[in-house]
Amino acid sequence: MLARDALNELARAQGLPEIAVVSGACSGFRHRARLAIRGRVGSPKLGLFELDTHRVVHIPNCVVHHPLINRVANVVRRALVETRVTCYSDAAHLGLARYLQVVIERGSQTAQVVLVANTASAEPLADCLNMIRERLGGALHSLWFNANLEHGNAILGPEFRNWHGPEAVVERFDGPDVCYPPGAFGQNNLELAQALIAQVRERIPPTSSVVEFYAGVGAIGLSVLDRVREIRMNEVNPGSLQGLEQGIARLTLEEKSKVRVMPGEAGSFFSIAAGAHVVIADPPRKGLDAELTDQLSQDPPERFIYISCGLESFMADTARLVSRRKMRLSGLMAFNFLPFTHHVEILAQFDRL
Repeated sequence: MLARDALNELARAQGLPEIAVVSGACSGFRHRARLAIRGRVGSPKLGLFELDTHRVVHIPNCVVHHPLINRVANVVRRALVETRVTCYSDAAHLGLARYLQVVIERGSQTAQVVLVANTASAEPLADCLNMIRERLGGALHSLWFNANLEHGNAILGPEFRNWHGPEAVVERFDGPDVCYPPGAFGQNNLELAQALIAQVRERIPPTSSVVEFYAGVGAIGLSVLDRVREIRMNEVNPGSLQGLEQGIARLTLEEKSKVRVMPGEAGSFFSIAAGAHVVIADPPRKGLDAELTDQLSQDPPERFIYISCGLESFMADTARLVSRRKMRLSGLMAFNFLPFTHHVEILAQFDRL
């Protein structure tokens, strides 16, 4: 595993033992999927693009998907066939059905389903949406229409229309409810996400003042509320902020009093890290905003917990974080969120010197 070798080399350089790699199930683990829809009327394909192309490989029974994702994909495909819905063409920018997003709620074992289409109105897809709702029955959590009229590779457009069901999938990671509306980012491997959050929890001293950057819907921050005195949570994505607001609304009054949300780019809010006992960051693959990295290396908190999905950006950020010799890398783990790939989710702990 390339990531494991690189992380072990980093661990040795920092005087740490060989890293632990946490793995889980290798089949049926994926609770979230986005599938491209391409093909002809009456013969759609639902699956993944071949590398560097817009040619879709049809995957009717993917072994890494939760079985309900495969069932939803097959129901949607039949509905597209029977209602004669056209499929999107990247070259012509024509055709309706563009993508399918499916999220499984663990507690109810039901599916949040989003049909993404190249139309501003859901009405051309009304018969198809109604057929999907009817055929999924009790296995359906909620059904959504999303309009994406733009050229390019973005999967979701900004607006969602709720066709049926609740506003958000609800998960728990040994803490309060965490809400995922359809536009919010979420991990697909929930078994390992829960294990990672448990590790973060253990690394937060009781009654700490905490700041969390790139907080998403609050899967980490809300799940450690009973460990903290206060937590300031920063996030920029509108869908994730919506989910965070929904999660906070479900808290007790005492829990709500601990939380402050600060919407915007992390680089614009770097100063809120000053004075915190613990700072948590879970950035996108590009890594930490430069302003935040500079703040943490110049005026480090007692502890910085860094969750990374990008090996290259993590290695570069780590070099900058320890460059001023004001904090050290004191713990390093990896979680095999994506079996059969070279990617891992990295959990790193930095402590102030």
